[in-house]
Amino acid sequence: MDRREFLRTAAAGCTVAASGSAISCGDAPAALTERTALAGPVGQNARRTGLTVEGDHFLLDGERFRIISGAIHYFRIHPDQWLDRLQRLRAMGLNTIETYVAWNFHQPTPSEADFSGWRDLGRFIRLAGSLGLKVVVRPGPYICAEWDFGGLPAWLLANSKIQYRCSDPEYERALDQWFDKLIPRLAPLQWSAGGPIIAVQIENEYGSFGNDQAHLKHIEGVLRRNGIDSLLFCSNGTADWMLRGGNLPGVLATANFSGDPTGDFDALRKFQPNGPLWCTEYWDGWFDHWGDNHNRTDPAETAANVDKMLAMGASVNLYMAAGSTNFGFWAGANYGPHYQSTITSYDYDSPIGEAGELTEKFTKLRAVIGKYAPLPTDPLPDLPPRLAPQTATMRSATTLFGSLDRLGHAVHRGAPVPMEQLGQAYGLIQYRTRIQGPRAKGKLTIQGLADWALAYLDGKFVGRLDRNTPSVGPDIAVAGESSQLDLLVDCHGRINFGPNNRDPKGINGNVLLHGQHALFGWDIWPLPLDNLDVLQFGAVPASFTGPTFYRASLTIPSTADGFLAFPNWQKGMVWLNGFLLGRYWDRGPQRRLYAPAPLWKAGRNDLVLLELHGAGSQIELHSGPDLG
Repeated sequence: MDRREFLRTAAAGCTVAASGSAISCGDAPAALTERTALAGPVGQNARRTGLTVEGDHFLLDGERFRIISGAIHYFRIHPDQWLDRLQRLRAMGLNTIETYVAWNFHQPTPSEADFSGWRDLGRFIRLAGSLGLKVVVRPGPYICAEWDFGGLPAWLLANSKIQYRCSDPEYERALDQWFDKLIPRLAPLQWSAGGPIIAVQIENEYGSFGNDQAHLKHIEGVLRRNGIDSLLFCSNGTADWMLRGGNLPGVLATANFSGDPTGDFDALRKFQPNGPLWCTEYWDGWFDHWGDNHNRTDPAETAANVDKMLAMGASVNLYMAAGSTNFGFWAGANYGPHYQSTITSYDYDSPIGEAGELTEKFTKLRAVIGKYAPLPTDPLPDLPPRLAPQTATMRSATTLFGSLDRLGHAVHRGAPVPMEQLGQAYGLIQYRTRIQGPRAKGKLTIQGLADWALAYLDGKFVGRLDRNTPSVGPDIAVAGESSQLDLLVDCHGRINFGPNNRDPKGINGNVLLHGQHALFGWDIWPLPLDNLDVLQFGAVPASFTGPTFYRASLTIPSTADGFLAFPNWQKGMVWLNGFLLGRYWDRGPQRRLYAPAPLWKAGRNDLVLLELHGAGSQIELHSGPDLG
């Protein structure tokens, strides 16, 4: 059961298993440049009292204000495209944008925090403000968002005793240290200081997870201590127990839902008799899992429900308003009743597509918004340019097993341990041991596997293992004195929603023969795959014999957006000019990966694929997406 089904079921009163007004929008010039956008403070005002609540309405600087907002994730969009996507949101008629802050995107280790380049959150917020857009920030520390581990950093998993999202001293200590770095960067961008931030969220959908009000109060205190004077709010599903568990007295409660808003707003009003009605996540689309169908929602129905909310005088945040991409290893996963990993695309069937497309949903929502707020008079943005189709053939290759010592350094452990205990956050991980023989045929199984493993005995492939079927494994026998067992673990995203949030990657248990005989004495190679320059490529093999890196190139006259397809390839990852675009998988639904213009260069472009199961011979460049 995914988050939408979970919240709908709970809001209906069912039991859920633990496992499972006047609008200020200002016109900015259409040809706004990056330099103009970043030039100094945004709209200093001598009387900035900020966003406040009066009865059932918002006031901004004492004037009636309604939030018409859209979600956009800076961490899922190349920074050279931030301005373009923000301009498209403004063209839809929005007066506000909303973004999460992904903790793990900024703090890869406990001792460092990165706010540069792609991680320059301040620049993103100032860009929004320069367009006349207000900003709502949802800093977590947990964000869900179909993002790896719900935004929590992988290094938390190195301590098996930490309890997340509660008043655990170790967790709150890590949280405090992170917020002490993050929040002082947000405080100067608040409305009171001349910036665009008008509201800040406490945690995220906490009522779906727990009831530790002291923990929520702690987060509120850290925000205030670090200078947040903006309106605070909590957002939750509308089941009574979610609203009671996920809100704080004196803090505005808001709701997340899809479909007809009447029942959900009735539930919110029953819990909070007074105050503005605000849907902080109106799900105008949905995300996809590998192996499922591509999710679509009806544009006319979506627009009609938004119309109903605005006619009620409510505020709304469209989630998502701008589609984007789970580049690298950032895609999350869900669990219920089994593990499901999220695809590379985060198009979300949004009004603005993953590559900036203005969809039918955009047109219908813009028309609805125009009934309640003035629309910008600038011409609508054109579709970003696209690359012409062509095909690339593999020109060199090298095996992963032959490159282990180039890609990582083996460590020895008595029993298998997950990657986080070795200081690794993402990638693959390889385990090797020797099995004494002779030994009769017996079933090989793995406890705590996350997420798939390829098993090799003396270099020969013997089977695949899947975390969703832990009792299923290959039968192996040792004919001689001993045999070498290799387990390459393919790790997808950490679970981002629900109670199964402790999801270490690799092997977090024993490898068993005959269902009970544990194998000990392991050499382990952490394979973060963050530097492929160490690889030495040679001739392309005549046949596929195991996980292999393949290299190809594409030559283009000028940069533009493109989409890469992998006909006859089965499952793996692809790098464009050294940047990991994400995963491909013939399981679908996604058939092409988005390769944004800033990652290309005029002339020759290098592509590297790591294919795990069975190679094709060519890569195709297309001018449009295929999400299945």
